[in-house]
Amino acid sequence: MIAHVRYSGEDESAPEIKKLLLAVAEDEDNFEKWEALVTFCEGLEGGITRNSSPSAIDIVRNVFDCFLAKYPLFFGYWKKYADLEFGIGGTETAEMVYERGVSSVPTSVDLWTGYCAFKQDTCHDIDIVRELFERGAHFVGLDFQCHPFWDKYIEFEKRIDHPENVTKILERIIHIPMYHFSRNFEKFRGEISVRPLEELAAPDLLQEMKNLVLVESQGEPEKSAIEMDRLLRAKLDQYYLEAYNRTHTETMKRWNFEQNIKRAYFHVTELEDAELVNWRKYLDFEEAEGNFVRTMFLYERCLVVCALYDEFWLRYARWMFSQGKEEDTRIIYMRASTIFVPIARPTVRLHWARFEEKKGRLDVAADIHLAILDQSPDHVETIISLAGLKRRQEGIDAAIQLLDQYRNERDVYTGGRLAAEQARIIWKCKGSPTEARDLFQAWHERYLDSRAFWIKYLRFEMDQDGSKESEAETLARIKNVHSMMREKGRFSPSTMRDLSHLYMEYLLEHGGKDAAEEYMELDKEVNGYVSSVADVPPLPFLTPPPSEQPYYTDNSREFGNA
Repeated sequence: MIAHVRYSGEDESAPEIKKLLLAVAEDEDNFEKWEALVTFCEGLEGGITRNSSPSAIDIVRNVFDCFLAKYPLFFGYWKKYADLEFGIGGTETAEMVYERGVSSVPTSVDLWTGYCAFKQDTCHDIDIVRELFERGAHFVGLDFQCHPFWDKYIEFEKRIDHPENVTKILERIIHIPMYHFSRNFEKFRGEISVRPLEELAAPDLLQEMKNLVLVESQGEPEKSAIEMDRLLRAKLDQYYLEAYNRTHTETMKRWNFEQNIKRAYFHVTELEDAELVNWRKYLDFEEAEGNFVRTMFLYERCLVVCALYDEFWLRYARWMFSQGKEEDTRIIYMRASTIFVPIARPTVRLHWARFEEKKGRLDVAADIHLAILDQSPDHVETIISLAGLKRRQEGIDAAIQLLDQYRNERDVYTGGRLAAEQARIIWKCKGSPTEARDLFQAWHERYLDSRAFWIKYLRFEMDQDGSKESEAETLARIKNVHSMMREKGRFSPSTMRDLSHLYMEYLLEHGGKDAAEEYMELDKEVNGYVSSVADVPPLPFLTPPPSEQPYYTDNSREFGNA
């Protein structure tokens, strides 16, 4: 997208802008280049306003749009863009940016607080402003650090002189585990003694409290209105004190997890391992608590911070699927695949394809595979996964035909892996090891450079059921593959050593009386030997004593460490 952005201005800034645009277009995953471009464009003509030139306004809008399409979770840049638009186009265009922002990062307390403050200052319809606050409360009201948002909401109700709504807000938030839960409770407790009873509790709760007072007052003289009011307030105070204790308990359960969150926002830099561990444990805890809303909210928070980590998207999708929320599961896969996880890392997309296959949307599952291969045509795991889809839905022959097509179109390295996969399907799924062996033998000349092909070929022979033939016959077949590999294979010495070690290990575990002799001969050929000084025998008095001589075990030589 950024490659199509052009600056139409011809002032002295034009060369620098073109240079910065080109730098980003050549490396769109480099955040520092994006940041330099955005910062430079913001400062054009001393700062962009409605009086700036059309070319400057266009470039800064285009750059922000491209940047936030690439990094939609940077809430600070949405706020910055909205402020910029307010200076250019006024309230309406700024609000459009805010709406895009809260749609892109709906769990951002800072962005919702900023948006509501903006609306409060620019809109005179209190119902519209209150409606926006309620939208924000839905998305961020459960955040452990959501006190700035609730403080702003309370401030709004106080400004428009609606104390009854302040009381209702305080009553809502004393039940939410959050950083300032004690402060909120103290504010609300002060309201219990001064606000009308109808504002302090819902009608059902108030009636329950009245019934309790009446039961406790049975046999006593009828209470006056003032006395009944006092008793009811005492009951409500006791009820809310118990609610406070429950909130305190829930807050303390989460306190250590929250304290260990050092970065609560998105960035392209990697997280410390300790933070990743903390998120895993926090999710474990919330899942065990069993509250769907709170668990879902924590996942959404986590995936702002950990958006670039496949494991959390996969975990979220699995958890959501386990809750029976199949459409929500699909949305999670779509968000991860189309926005956050690069197509060069196709694991999440492959899981999405299997989910769609499970739901019977076979065309969608196939299209997901093809989209990956359009960008990464040699991604073997995707080709094999697509072949698996074909086999499950259309049969073995369809899978073999697809693998054959891709094998013939790819280079020797990719083709070798696909050839081995064809043989595996024929062996494992069709139940014909003889036909699989015929394929390996027919193709081995073609894939003399393919390490994967020969590993699979060797392992295939090692894994065959030898019950129908003698050990000598089984070993002879395996030895034959190893010999062909040694004689014909075009590998580096290290690769040849690794391949031979497979056979040498098999010799030790399954060979007969002559296995050790063959093993030692191969060990010498494959691993070589260690010489002190080439062609110069050591002097007797310089020879180290036996305790200081190098010691090599069979295992160290076997794995190429000698």
